[in-house]
Amino acid sequence: MITVYSAAKVITMDPNRPEATHIAVRDGRVLAVGGPDCADGWGEATLDDRFAAHVILPGLIEAHAHVSAGGIWDHTYCGHYARKDPNGRLWEGVGDYDAIIARLAQVAAETPKGEPVIGWGLDPNFLQGRRFDKAHLDQVSTDHPVVVLHSNFHLMTTNSAALAMAGFDAGTNIEGVMKGPDGTPNGELQEFAAMTPMINASGCNFLNMANEASLRAYGQVARLCGVTTVAELLSDLPEEEVSMIERVVHDPAFPARYVPIMNAMVGDPEAEAARAVALRARSTDKLSLGRAKLFTDGAIQGFTAKLKAPGYMTGEDNGIWNMDLDHFRRAVEALHKAGVKTHIHTNGDAASEMTIEVYEEVMLKYPNPDLRHTLEHVQLAGRDQFKRMKALGLTCNIFGNHIHYFGDIHWTRTVGPDRASRMNACRDAVDIFDNEFAIHSDAPVTPMAPLVTAWAVVNRVTETGRVLGTSQQITVPQALHCITLGAAHVLKLDHEVGSIQTGKHADFCVLAEDPLAVDPMALRDIDVVATVLGGEVTQ
Repeated sequence: MITVYSAAKVITMDPNRPEATHIAVRDGRVLAVGGPDCADGWGEATLDDRFAAHVILPGLIEAHAHVSAGGIWDHTYCGHYARKDPNGRLWEGVGDYDAIIARLAQVAAETPKGEPVIGWGLDPNFLQGRRFDKAHLDQVSTDHPVVVLHSNFHLMTTNSAALAMAGFDAGTNIEGVMKGPDGTPNGELQEFAAMTPMINASGCNFLNMANEASLRAYGQVARLCGVTTVAELLSDLPEEEVSMIERVVHDPAFPARYVPIMNAMVGDPEAEAARAVALRARSTDKLSLGRAKLFTDGAIQGFTAKLKAPGYMTGEDNGIWNMDLDHFRRAVEALHKAGVKTHIHTNGDAASEMTIEVYEEVMLKYPNPDLRHTLEHVQLAGRDQFKRMKALGLTCNIFGNHIHYFGDIHWTRTVGPDRASRMNACRDAVDIFDNEFAIHSDAPVTPMAPLVTAWAVVNRVTETGRVLGTSQQITVPQALHCITLGAAHVLKLDHEVGSIQTGKHADFCVLAEDPLAVDPMALRDIDVVATVLGGEVTQ
């Protein structure tokens, strides 16, 4: 059967035919693109004109987010911004300590004594007064361990009962376990070495929430914002998890293609590389496996990212390496040698520098022209670093949403106006990578919504209305490329998705308005009407 979808306009992202009005689909793939007669000669066709008044784009691609965007809502939201959960419930933002304490205390009152109370989304940078600590959360409860994950997912704050549960005391000597003037832990835990004992003690693994309910909710989060290919940037992927993913993703009701990236920081680097290669063999049209994830530093707004001089403008410089550097080097080499595409978390420019240097060494030993290893976030990467990345065949995935959601914090507290004005440097990336890069939300750190991410990098407007550097603004067409074909390039899937082109998967995002015609400031307000996956309208 051939189906021809009609639209007021089709934006294809194919330079050979940038625009059209009709798309012919057969067996889940694009058969032809053009006008009403595009399927002529191929056989009998059925016209589907339900989108005749709308605009069709390629299915949007979220190349850096986490399945916890579906599952984290089982816990209590404590963030600055109003957010909607996967069921459409609006959670109002909380603006002060008293509001956070009250919200968590209500949950504690309904929780059996001794069981943990879990919150998430906290960002002390938005709160007035001394930094959030155990004394604040002791007001929530002394009968429950209380654990609140920060919005960056790199820090958490806990109460005294939680610290005791995890065995933290004055004698604890773990990097990232912050202590007060009295020498005892103050409740703030920074980065993985400090957080992991608390995660284990609380039974809530924020770093891997890949259960069936979370994954199904994640699919719906993607569908509602126009995404048809969605990545998960850190999954442990043991056999039981992979089997669950295969069952859920291959359910016809699951509305997206799924790209889970394997946590390669656990075991011996050679063994992890072999595991990634074995997983790759299980890939299908709907499930893409065999990529690996490594970490370097932390979060800029948490003051744990690794920065070059002059460092942080205010606050303590607590830059932390999340992997032993020798382990990191051995992991990069083993994965690259095995031909495994690798995604590296790099927020600070010192982290980007170290990663580039390691790849320069590894490439000399084992040249490989096109694995497209990706530096993720690269928020402070300089133009010189982008040039070296390009020369090595590395790609980048820029944290575009940070400009809006945390731009004021960066301007006033973390790095100051000069560096904030060029951070998340999309204009430089357009010039150096020929627009072949991605932008992302890192959901649930910020909400998944590629049109909002595109709006953020086009306008660079912060929460207060400050424009965070006009020199790094890009155009709407360039931003749309980043959430379609550019993101597909970064995931090394551009031969299958990212444009509406003969032979590719028939994955579409249907919009109520033309993103190329509206005011750029209105880009984030365009409604997603529907998505189409493999030629079928999703539900």
